[in-house]
Amino acid sequence: MKKLIALLLASTLMMGLVACGNANTNETSAPAETTADTTPADIGNDPVTPDEEDIDIPLTPAASNGASTMLTNIWNGVPEDKRFFAMGGDFNNIVDGAPGVFDLADEGLTATLLVPADQIANLDEAASLLHAMMANNFTAGMFHVTGDAAAFAETMHGVIANNPWICGMPEKMIIAVIDGEYVLTCFGINDAVNPFETALSAAYPNAEIKYNKAITG
Repeated sequence: MKKLIALLLASTLMMGLVACGNANTNETSAPAETTADTTPADIGNDPVTPDEEDIDIPLTPAASNGASTMLTNIWNGVPEDKRFFAMGGDFNNIVDGAPGVFDLADEGLTATLLVPADQIANLDEAASLLHAMMANNFTAGMFHVTGDAAAFAETMHGVIANNPWICGMPEKMIIAVIDGEYVLTCFGINDAVNPFETALSAAYPNAEIKYNKAITG
């Protein structure tokens, strides 16, 4: 099950990419050198390669931070019948069914959460919650901004509004500033975003909604 979750997350992260690349590497290995000291006992004793089923992907979630706690508070307010198959965190810190810490050094911060590379230095915490089958159906990021939170929210609005979507188009975005220093970004289909919006208002009634609008192609 853990492997399945990891593979699904890898697939999900790819949905946020606007371009793809391939690299073909051809490696030629020189034949093993044989010496006069080789004995019959040495022949045929090749190193054992672990079976694929024995290779596990680490799925230990990172410790919670303020961003993941706030995102969890909102997600917990979404009624069970309005929830979807979700996961949080980044590829190395997967949380099944709940938000998780997103490593600021992970390239998915730009590819999936759409944070411009030149804005990452303005953050010291990030967390995510994504639709496990299709990131464009629902992606939420919570960010602790060390500088001007309103300016960061404005930048994120421009990025999300102008993103060249692939593999399905989100219908709506919400961007909010909470406590003057946290910025929530959320985009996806209405059926996923609307219940999340209601839960946001319940969990953080003083949140300043900067944008609540349809995404048009």
